[in-house]
Amino acid sequence: MDLGTILGLVCGVACVIISIFIGDGELKSYWDLPSVFITVGGGICSALINFRLKDLIGVLKATKKIFTDKQSSASDTIAMLVKLSEKTRREGLLSIEPELEQMEDPFIRQSLQLVVDGIESETIKDFMDTEIENMQARHSKGQAVYSMLAGIFPAWGMIGTLIGLINLLLKLDDPAQIGPSMSVALVTTFYGSVLSNFVCAPIAGKLKMKSDEEVHMKEMIAEAVISIQAGENPKMLEQKLSIFLPPEEREKEVRNTEETTDNSASA
Repeated sequence: MDLGTILGLVCGVACVIISIFIGDGELKSYWDLPSVFITVGGGICSALINFRLKDLIGVLKATKKIFTDKQSSASDTIAMLVKLSEKTRREGLLSIEPELEQMEDPFIRQSLQLVVDGIESETIKDFMDTEIENMQARHSKGQAVYSMLAGIFPAWGMIGTLIGLINLLLKLDDPAQIGPSMSVALVTTFYGSVLSNFVCAPIAGKLKMKSDEEVHMKEMIAEAVISIQAGENPKMLEQKLSIFLPPEEREKEVRNTEETTDNSASA
């Protein structure tokens, strides 16, 4: 569970509601079904025109990723890859084949299977690069949809406001209707701004962040797979992969390595 996303949504809604009450407003004044219809419905229709229907359906499935945090630990992945490297150095590449079936990450499993099958390093590198590029292309669709909605919802909110103002002008002969009609006209602009800046733009940003993290992880894995095939020294591999870690995790990894070395020496 991505606690940041949950906290952001809950606290954001709370901020809006509290600000309404502090200003002596009423929640019911901010609810208008026609405004919801024109803002949300119009934005969705624009997305249907701009994107393929299957892409939009796929984006709905991808949206749940912003509420989950299933990203594998880079440190754990490095430790696993270094362990495989040590085993291949001692027993050969074929020795890791039984372990591949139990690996949950299909990218690691498929890449190492190519290594075990004796495929050339250039072919394996091309395979991994293609996998990463295709993944980025899939992820970019979700980001593009939410970025487009972030730009289009305020426009539809303004369209709803214009419709409300036109209806308002038709009621100028009744002064009692001017205030409520103006309020309803502005509510659509409110909806468009909230949907854009509180929902769509942050979701697009979160999807991009998670995509960048996954690409970074796969690039690290690709580097390790090629090194394992080349029979590189496990210690050198560990130092190379530690470059992919944030500074604080890198220092922790170095300390753990030093402690392991000291324990081995004392034993």
